[in-house]
Amino acid sequence: MKPIGVLTDSHSGITQTEAARLGIRVLPMPFYIEEECFYEDVSLSRPEFYDRLKSGANVTTSQPAPADVMKFWDEALQEFETVLYLPISSGLSGSCATAAALAQESPYDGKVFVVDNGRVSAPQHRAVLDALEMVSEGFSAAEIKTALEQARAQMVIYVGVETLENLKRGGRISPATASLGTLLNIKPVLKFDVGTLDTFKKCRGFSKARQTMIEAMRHDLETVFKEAYDKGEVSLLAASSADEETTASWVAEIQEAFPGMEILCDELSLGVSCHIGAGGLGIGCSCRPKRPERS
Repeated sequence: MKPIGVLTDSHSGITQTEAARLGIRVLPMPFYIEEECFYEDVSLSRPEFYDRLKSGANVTTSQPAPADVMKFWDEALQEFETVLYLPISSGLSGSCATAAALAQESPYDGKVFVVDNGRVSAPQHRAVLDALEMVSEGFSAAEIKTALEQARAQMVIYVGVETLENLKRGGRISPATASLGTLLNIKPVLKFDVGTLDTFKKCRGFSKARQTMIEAMRHDLETVFKEAYDKGEVSLLAASSADEETTASWVAEIQEAFPGMEILCDELSLGVSCHIGAGGLGIGCSCRPKRPERS
């Protein structure tokens, strides 16, 4: 058996195809459309999802059933001696706490290590890549879990929202605020930081929202993450629920603003897109986790 496996869920934006290439496993997260259950990247395609979303269908997210999580782990433990499971942030979903509780019970205690490092979307994807790097460097599952959780605050992501409709449906803004915002062409920029998602700034027009996100990212690299940035230990991230052309122009805009930096760009997961809606764009960064000291 292989010593350590890396597992995550589909909120990471990692597709089943990409998971196979990386040698990891991704738990498809459930969501409901008009009370019918679907599983991301398994029983509904992205185009079908956005067609339903744009049509006004009631779309809600859900936690995976504990039995599904345990089956997912059981299958992995047939291949690996221990596994690291990197689920969506506990600040955004109860599924992380449920997984952590299950991992303390037999037969998973000491074999399944649940990482709660406050991530979702591209930062969660980056954490998976960090975990794989540390596995290749010979660290134990317990050491990797600790390193990833200690790097919890070493990330940020800004997301510009094209439509207010989904924030209204999710109860994050009132119908009156949504109507006024649409009338005034208000495009909010949200900030995901250490497990929570809050409004960062309200912009007039989406081009202003894009500019605001670039400026915020530049400021963070020059202040909050300066030490890691100066050492070349910052990964630049992008995320999108927009079409291919818009996504490509966004990545090009980021490349122009931060020349020489590689960009990891992901499509926002369907679970995140339930709340963001179509046309959303994001930019963020994640710092390389500090390696444990060895005697």
